[in-house]
Amino acid sequence: MSGDYILEMENITKEFPGVKALDNVQFRVKRGTVHALMGENGAGKSTLMKILIGIYSPDRGVIRFDGEVLKLSNVKHALNKGISMIHQELSPVPYMTVAENIFLGREPSYRFTGWVKARELEEKTRKLLERLEIDIDPNTKMADLSIANTQMVEIAKAISYDSKLIIMDEPTSAITEREVNHLFKIIRSLKKEGVSIIYITHKMDELSQITDEITVLRDGKYVGTKPSDHVTKEQLIEMMVGRELNQVFHKITAEINDVALSVKNVSKKGKFENVSFEVRFGEIVGVAGLMGSGRTEVMESVFGITPPDSGEIFIKGEKKIIRSPRDAIACGMGLLTEDRKLTGLFLPLSVQDNMITVSIDDYRKGGFLDHRRIKSDCQKLTEHLSIKTPGLNQTIKYLSGGNQQKTLIARWLLHNPEILILDEPTRGIDVGAKSEIYHLIFEMAKKGKAIVVISSELPEILGLSDRIIVMHEGRKTGELKRGEATQEKIMELATG
Repeated sequence: MSGDYILEMENITKEFPGVKALDNVQFRVKRGTVHALMGENGAGKSTLMKILIGIYSPDRGVIRFDGEVLKLSNVKHALNKGISMIHQELSPVPYMTVAENIFLGREPSYRFTGWVKARELEEKTRKLLERLEIDIDPNTKMADLSIANTQMVEIAKAISYDSKLIIMDEPTSAITEREVNHLFKIIRSLKKEGVSIIYITHKMDELSQITDEITVLRDGKYVGTKPSDHVTKEQLIEMMVGRELNQVFHKITAEINDVALSVKNVSKKGKFENVSFEVRFGEIVGVAGLMGSGRTEVMESVFGITPPDSGEIFIKGEKKIIRSPRDAIACGMGLLTEDRKLTGLFLPLSVQDNMITVSIDDYRKGGFLDHRRIKSDCQKLTEHLSIKTPGLNQTIKYLSGGNQQKTLIARWLLHNPEILILDEPTRGIDVGAKSEIYHLIFEMAKKGKAIVVISSELPEILGLSDRIIVMHEGRKTGELKRGEATQEKIMELATG
């Protein structure tokens, strides 16, 4: 092994029932560099990293790390060797403190009793957070943190192992622009200390800011490695998807008709106050704002998850009392939630079962389920949305994040609501799948659906929306038409 490289993975192959996830993949990371690992959902990135962290064993291939051949048996083995990982899907222990989460299983303890040295644990955590300039109290319960702060704690936890190599899987998917800049500062500091970083992201604008080299996988195969400053966005997309994507947003003009949903002066104590908006049939309304602005909370109230304390909701001009998601669905509404694993998917169930959860009563025939029609309709949607799965009976937790997201969209397409709220519809999804989902959203609007899109990505909001609502600290601060909206105007309204 060349002394320039901290990691060399050669001819890595991994098969699961019905699918070859990795086929003779190679991957090399230089010491003290940030190396991006790119590819569409289902390209094999997560499988390769799970092999590197000890969750999976390769069927074939060799891993060399820091001068020695590695045969990892579990995650603890990888951590002991100096490899740690920030996972895309956050999994904190919610009712333990920040300190307890960061040093879980590594708490300082008394030799004979085994009791945790609480003061030492708190101090150790405080020093780590201060070093990283993360302003979070070590004694705060994880359940009380925002998603963004939970992500920052996960970053601190990975760094606490003093690893030689840190894998960062979509580390900026749930944090604000200010926190992204903070993370990049941490990454640059780690590089100076000689730490190597594998950086997985779908946000292409981040690559030139923080990475040194980029490796692309496609369909489980190695495509190539390029220096970050020697590859254009267009070349990278072509490497990832095997074709050119000349335009991500193919805006389809839809006929905008009568008001479908009207929300008047809804308030929820401590969350949002006097928010009003309306959405028309055939219209896509974007909702923008920084983390904590109340975007998601307003839509969850409208959908009946956390009903508002006051205000009125009208569907097609008729006042409705919505006290639960069941009420909302009965009124012709659908909601794609922000966190697919926590509030969207039934992970132990199959792809088909996840698709039909909302529509199951539509398939009852004389007291029995019409399994033939269920299978036929689910298969059509699987093909229509290009969901990569060995079959409808595949357990959903084994699909990539993008294919899980497409399955959730299929759930609502199957139910066919008139009003559809999409909260972060493309979070953690590659550029090819994003383009497909954008096209679906435009097609739904063309068919007369009223659509609300919440997104942290301003290009997405600008590309999709006919009209944009902006929120700041629980209040609606403005509304912009498609022709007048710019990133600068949105940010001005989003920051109060």
